[in-house]
This record gives sequence, structure tokens and C-alpha cells, in this order.
Amino acid sequence: MKPGTTGITRIIHASGYSMKGLQAAWKYEAAFRQEVILLILLSMVTFSLPVDKYEQIALIGSLVLVVIVELINSAIEAVVDRTGSEWHELSGRAKDIGSAAVFITLALAALIWTVILL
Repeated sequence: MKPGTTGITRIIHASGYSMKGLQAAWKYEAAFRQEVILLILLSMVTFSLPVDKYEQIALIGSLVLVVIVELINSAIEAVVDRTGSEWHELSGRAKDIGSAAVFITLALAALIWTVILL
């Protein structure tokens, strides 16, 4: 994006970069693909569950949050991998922390689904 780009032009460019990011995540990240498929399938399931619309939003929202955190984790991993292939303690720590964020988000989603459905 050119420096000084503002308004609708900036939004159009930013949207294009976001689409490229989603395409890259789909192409290169198996976990992202799995979580998106899970999001789609379980979102469809919520329409047949005995929940009100706010509970349904919480159920779907928890799954969307998993996908968001997975995207952030994938970005962290890409940057770490870009810096070199040799092992470094800080690189390993960054990847482990990103993975932990995904794990905690998955646990939160499981908790939300459990509390609402049981």
C-alpha cells in the first residue's frame, strides 16, 4: 500500500491483503483448514440445537475465536520460520506460546459448548 493511502482506497487494499492471508492460511496451514471445517459444521449444527439466539451466537463465536487465534499463531510461526531454520530458544518459546494460545482458546470453546448444552 502506498504511503498516505487513506479512505476507501486503504480499505480496499487492506481487504485484498486480508484475502491473501486467508488464502495462504488455507493453503499452508492444516490446523486452520480443520478448524474452519469444524466452524462450518458445528455452526450448522447450532441451528438444530435447543438454544436461544444469544447462546447460538456464543457457540459460534467461540469457534470463530479459535480460527482467529489460529491465524495469529500461524503468523507467528511464519515469522519465526522466516528468520532461520536453526533452533533458537526464543523461536521455540514463541511457537510454544502461540500454540498455547490456540489450546486455551479451544478449551474455552469446549467449556462454552459444555455449559450451554449440558
